[in-house]
Amino acid sequence: MKLYHMPGACSLADLIVLQWIGADHEPVRMSLESIKSPDYLAINAGGTVPLLAHGDLSLTENVAILGYLADLYPEGRLLGDGSPRARAEVMRWLGFLNSDVHKAFKPIFVPQRFLNDAAMAPILADNARGHVREYLARLDDQLDGRDWLTGERSIADPYLFVLSRWSAARKVDMQGLDNLARFVRMMDADAGVQAALRAESGMPQ
Repeated sequence: MKLYHMPGACSLADLIVLQWIGADHEPVRMSLESIKSPDYLAINAGGTVPLLAHGDLSLTENVAILGYLADLYPEGRLLGDGSPRARAEVMRWLGFLNSDVHKAFKPIFVPQRFLNDAAMAPILADNARGHVREYLARLDDQLDGRDWLTGERSIADPYLFVLSRWSAARKVDMQGLDNLARFVRMMDADAGVQAALRAESGMPQ
């Protein structure tokens, strides 16, 4: 099993889950240049990360990869207690993180996709930070009285960790989001998270 990833990207979520489930894997560190190389585009036409290569399967899209890993290792209980309701709850929050919160960062990361006037980029980014803050407040409410988004550790939590790191790095206002701050501290102290961060940076395990 190989996980093609890039430092600072959402692929960190997959690296964390691979650590949590104890799956034997090889992290393959990519760059902005290498993801557009002919060799990589031959296995991932989108030229993005993450990409999970497992046997004859080349799987893209974080939601698919995270769900696949959780299904491969059901003993990890990363999709709830095995009931349809618990699985749906995990997928509900994973979908929110992927479809709403992640996308809200696009105007901050790549404002040129949305504007012809570069002078407007700071205004667009500030507006986007406000939208991200609204989403984070909803997530903070969800964490009230619980350590994990759904009450039990799941594949949604590493994604939230990634987006929280992006928020801090991109100067999103996180004042008063005490439940989210507690969650980040807990994740920072997690051995699997620390191992994933080392793998992401290329440090020896």
